[in-house]
Amino acid sequence: MSNVNSQTITEQQSSQQYLRWLMVASLIYLLICAVGMIGGGFKMSTGDHAKELFAFASNPFAGLVIGTVATALIQSSSTVTSIIVGLVAGGLPVSIAVPMVMGANIGTSITNTIVSLGHVRAKEEFKRAFSAATVHDFFNLLSVVIFLPLEIAFGILEKMGSSLAGLFYQSGDASIKGLNFVKAATKPVVGTVKDIAQSMGDQVGGILLIIVGIMLIFLAITMVGKLLKKLMVGKAKDIMHTAIGRGPISGIASGTLVTVLVQSSSTTTSLMVPLAGSGSFKLRDIYPFTLGANIGTCVTAVLAATAVTGNAEAALQIAFIHLTYNILGVLIIYGIPFLRDLPVKAAEKLGETASENKAAGLAYILGVFFVVPGICLGISSVL
Repeated sequence: MSNVNSQTITEQQSSQQYLRWLMVASLIYLLICAVGMIGGGFKMSTGDHAKELFAFASNPFAGLVIGTVATALIQSSSTVTSIIVGLVAGGLPVSIAVPMVMGANIGTSITNTIVSLGHVRAKEEFKRAFSAATVHDFFNLLSVVIFLPLEIAFGILEKMGSSLAGLFYQSGDASIKGLNFVKAATKPVVGTVKDIAQSMGDQVGGILLIIVGIMLIFLAITMVGKLLKKLMVGKAKDIMHTAIGRGPISGIASGTLVTVLVQSSSTTTSLMVPLAGSGSFKLRDIYPFTLGANIGTCVTAVLAATAVTGNAEAALQIAFIHLTYNILGVLIIYGIPFLRDLPVKAAEKLGETASENKAAGLAYILGVFFVVPGICLGISSVL
């Protein structure tokens, strides 16, 4: 009798797993449709005036701040970059979008910094946890310091993204080789919603389409995150425990893989904060793992860009720019010993300071993610 019961339970668990994977696939489809809706709505509501609409962000520093604050508030770089991809498809200039995705990298690292506050009562634990959390912040800040001036001066990332996007497009037309089925699969849903919105007029319908698209992105990414945590976090933890401490290449690769599995760099980096706080792993062991999370989080935007409507090649370009930016950041910063040690030393110093003075930790979070960006935005609007 017990064997029959256990077999029934196993079958129920298996069917639940199957149902969850089906829901994940459906939500990813919804995410791709939502990005297409944002692009269509943005193009519909702005017409040929997209550049004028984003004139306030023509300053790269303003774009950086917008990306940082938006991601810090939303708590998901995948959501913000997916929205940016949709806006680029609708006419947002790529040059404005580049600093926005850089800012998204900075903003996403607030989550694991907040998670580290859970160790605040134990001085040594908090010191280790806060250092492990903020090493990701310092890496992303250093990456912006290096690449933003280069991008402003030479447009390196924009050119590289354009070259990569061009590989996926046939000359003279805007269909992605081998991925046409994705656009065809989403066209009925996106087209139907656009037709309904258009009946309300270009301005109202376009704005409504953008709002619906953003809401659907929130819903899809939130639900996918919850489902994948149930499906994959156990396996992700196993990968993490196996890989951390085996060397930097293993750490970066596992960080990338875990983030692809759970579709959230915030989740990936937050998983290792308690491990650092408990002393299970050293900061230098965890550091490469957080870098892999930066790379893994780009998958969502690249996937979403494969089926957008409107300026599809530019949308794929900004998705590739985000991926290229994060890969180059790892290669250059981690590849040069002097640069590699800067985030570690800064994080260790900040962890020590915050453990002695808890207010310093709170001041750091508010300052880096909200106060300083706000001041920068104010200054850039005057200049």
